Amino acid sequence: MTSVYDFSARAIDGTDVSLDRYRGQALLIVNTASKCGFTGQYDGLEALHRDFVGAPFEVLGFPCNQFGNQEPGRAAEIAAFCATSFDVTFPLFDKVEVNGPNRHPLYAWLTSQKRGFLGSQAIKWNFTKFLTDREGRVVARYAPQTEPSAIKADIEKLI
Repeated sequence: MTSVYDFSARAIDGTDVSLDRYRGQALLIVNTASKCGFTGQYDGLEALHRDFVGAPFEVLGFPCNQFGNQEPGRAAEIAAFCATSFDVTFPLFDKVEVNGPNRHPLYAWLTSQKRGFLGSQAIKWNFTKFLTDREGRVVARYAPQTEPSAIKADIEKLI
């Protein structure tokens, strides 16, 4: 695989989605959770989504339950929580694993492209963020503590 556009994932509504549908757009890909100390970042992610409506950019959320059992719900529950609690309108996908032998192929590729703290491939916690350019290459990896608003200037450089 050579770009983010080579992957597919299941949307939160159960439909299969080729990420090729986002070809030509910069993407912010985030592993999310509904019961995490960083869950409030949904507001910032939604703000980025709305700030760049019509621009070649999209936020993609991938719920994950690998960290402290902080995303225990089923897809419909996660979608309802995000819509009612944070008015999320950016694309959400079905729950994935981001580490280990069952990690989603997208996350295997993302983590091979940009390593984290001390060169580790592993995702350390919820709300780790990957930014891809309009050619589908990973250009940055952000720690969970990085607020979405702090990424805005990097997005603007890509679009």
